[in-house]
Amino acid sequence: MVDVGVIGGSGFYEFLEEAERVEVQTPFGAPSEMPVVGVVGDREVAFVPRHGVDHRFPPHRVNYRANLWALRELGVRQVLGPCAVGSLKAELTPGTFVVPDQFVDRTWGRAHTVYDEAPVMHTSMADPYCPTGRATVIAAGNVVPEGTMVVINGPRFSTRAESQWHAAQGWSVVGMTGAPEASIARELGLCYTSIAVVTDHDAGVETGDGVTQEEVFEAFKHSIERLQALLRHVIRQLPTTDDCTCRGAAS
Repeated sequence: MVDVGVIGGSGFYEFLEEAERVEVQTPFGAPSEMPVVGVVGDREVAFVPRHGVDHRFPPHRVNYRANLWALRELGVRQVLGPCAVGSLKAELTPGTFVVPDQFVDRTWGRAHTVYDEAPVMHTSMADPYCPTGRATVIAAGNVVPEGTMVVINGPRFSTRAESQWHAAQGWSVVGMTGAPEASIARELGLCYTSIAVVTDHDAGVETGDGVTQEEVFEAFKHSIERLQALLRHVIRQLPTTDDCTCRGAAS
């Protein structure tokens, strides 16, 4: 059984050894792509490209429920969710890795729960990320150990006024995919840890013409080798026990 899952960009296909595609059915339709299962060290790992292998799904059309359900179906209990973000603080420069401890969800129109029908389930999200996963990433070093990620709907970037508002709240980074990915993982009893890769300073944080898609993709590409190295280390260090509080969060 696979016990670790990674949801990230298509550049992670090279991340796995002995990789093979696995067909998985979910009650929410097809995932962005069928998971690829391979090996990192002595751990079996499943990978799903969040936006599809050809980046065909914008953030508001990613099937977050199917992606996470597919991983769970394979036996995954620990999920690592690297994502590209813009910085809302001058000191968080491009190339910085942030391990958020909180998020603010400003998305709309997405499927936010696996509980569409009775019985209604209310899930605790006071501390939305896995404490064990976060501690493992932080222990690896060279990361910012906390921060709040505000999640916007996208696919457009923020206006200067929006960016300045987000920064004024004391939030750290802005992304487009962190919600409902984290909350759906919690509903499914999965340990979920975000690793936010800063690609730019968000509009309004500093002067200039604002960020472009090309700049974000290029900046993320420059961080991919460091991110892969971090993930390989973290995957090897994640505990194999099944007693994390994330597993029983739905109540």
